[in-house]
Amino acid sequence: MTTHTLPHPGVDEPSFTALQNLEGERQVTRDGIETIWVPRERVHETLNHLKNGVERPYKMLYDLTAIDERNRVHRDGQPPSEFTAVYQLYSFDRNEYVRVKTALRDGELTLDTITDIWPAANWYEREVWDMFGIRFAGHPHLERILMPRTWEGHPLRKDHPARATEMGPFRLPPQKEENEQAALRFRPEEWGFARSGEDSDFLFLNLGPQHPGTHGVLRIIVQLDGEEIVHAVPEIGFHHRGAEKMGERQSWHTYIPYTDRVDYLGGVMNNLAYLTALETLAGVPVPPRAQVMRVMLSELFRIISHLVWYGTFAQDLGQMSPVFYTFNDRERAFAIIEAICGARMHPNWFRLGGVAQDLPSGWDAMVLDFVHYLPPRLAEYDREVLRNGIFQRRTKGVGTLTAAEAIDWGVTGPNLRASGVEWDFRKKRPYSSYEQFRFDIPTGTHGDCYDRAVVRVEEMRQSLRIIEQCVRQMPPGAYQSDHPLATPPRKARTMQDIETLITHFLNVSWGPVIPPGEAFGAIEATKGNNGYYLISDGGTISYRTRIRTPSFPHMQTLPMLCRGRMIPDLLAVLGAMDYVLADIDR
Repeated sequence: MTTHTLPHPGVDEPSFTALQNLEGERQVTRDGIETIWVPRERVHETLNHLKNGVERPYKMLYDLTAIDERNRVHRDGQPPSEFTAVYQLYSFDRNEYVRVKTALRDGELTLDTITDIWPAANWYEREVWDMFGIRFAGHPHLERILMPRTWEGHPLRKDHPARATEMGPFRLPPQKEENEQAALRFRPEEWGFARSGEDSDFLFLNLGPQHPGTHGVLRIIVQLDGEEIVHAVPEIGFHHRGAEKMGERQSWHTYIPYTDRVDYLGGVMNNLAYLTALETLAGVPVPPRAQVMRVMLSELFRIISHLVWYGTFAQDLGQMSPVFYTFNDRERAFAIIEAICGARMHPNWFRLGGVAQDLPSGWDAMVLDFVHYLPPRLAEYDREVLRNGIFQRRTKGVGTLTAAEAIDWGVTGPNLRASGVEWDFRKKRPYSSYEQFRFDIPTGTHGDCYDRAVVRVEEMRQSLRIIEQCVRQMPPGAYQSDHPLATPPRKARTMQDIETLITHFLNVSWGPVIPPGEAFGAIEATKGNNGYYLISDGGTISYRTRIRTPSFPHMQTLPMLCRGRMIPDLLAVLGAMDYVLADIDR
């Protein structure tokens, strides 16, 4: 494999010269990300300049979301607005984010689309319209994306109910049922599709929303010319559970278990992404021992997730045996997770400022046994899967994605590295002590389904390297911060003075009061870059919780990757993508 290396200055090196000539108000944030407010009439111009008009440009539209400001008390001198649109960009050349905001009045909730700058903006703008009611002039198909088309209201507005108990009883009279069924009908004309070509009629085929090759509840409408895919329309939202809305009604601590259910194969990695943002927002340090413990458990879950992907991907392409073997290996890893955390898939084990408990007796022997057990198994799977001639013919040259296309579509993680971009956030923007560990960044050459498989398999070997270093170099000391916002304070101290007892009582019953501000935290999760953008209004509950997941932009590339291929190739593209529907829908 060859490596496509991009320049990367240190994350602490200031390089905000790109914003010096832009008109707008600067906002100081707790995460240190350069944030600028621009008038809504200049949003398109500003974003286009940052992508195409500056040296070392911000090539990736990392995220696009909004904030309902109407109930917010602490604005810290920000421009007045009822709603705020938030664009977050990323520059690989600078190795930094930039955040562009614009203030919107309630009667003027319209912005120009940026789909002409970034194709990835299509779904993000649809989501903002769906959740907040902000329209994007010029968008090619501004329809709901997560909620049903018949839904009334915009769920992430503060005046929208957050619980079923705040709504009336659900009823489904015949007329409503008929309307709901009609709304599910696919009409090609609405998407600009012709029903026939010059000499043939097109066939529109439904895959799902329960097809076994979709790894979750997903519907794909495929436009076929004979057996060739002309276009595909992924329909998501079937797994939407309002994860961001729940984050704005739970306390900072009680929301941690909800994060486990986003990428439900990633386990504690979801906790780590959320807590990285929360600890930045709260200014809570994490002891060295807790950081290394987090790394070890996260890498175990990276292997667990990749083993699920490995077996099911082979199964998608017709191999039945590997999935039984990889799931058996996964059980061995789960035995370690259960021994340390007390639970398996959803351990809910990380805490603000550390972890829930210290490592149990005998943990190191269990971990080292797994570290020595798995490499021969992976070598066997290489012979059985990666070197299998049928597997190679089904994956090589299929679903090719260039480095430029991947960045333009917001692709991160193994799918980006398979396109030749040597970029891993554990190395480029280290967190939780990853800078202390030695490991390599596997990359691909062609950006096809085969390279995506090779990269993930090699990543498991690199994770084993990191885990072994964690065992050998586990530092002594505390597993939880003694910062007053960390919960819970040690029980032994609560009997010493009334102040500590009061702090314990309030932190356990109400949760910590986080100072006003906003912060973003991101990690290299199992499927790519997973980030949380949190806003505190000075209370015990998040004012705004935004979850940027890798699977959301990845699924948006599906029509491009499968155009001109056959339906079996579509399943290969889906399997190699490695997504989880809860990670897409949230």
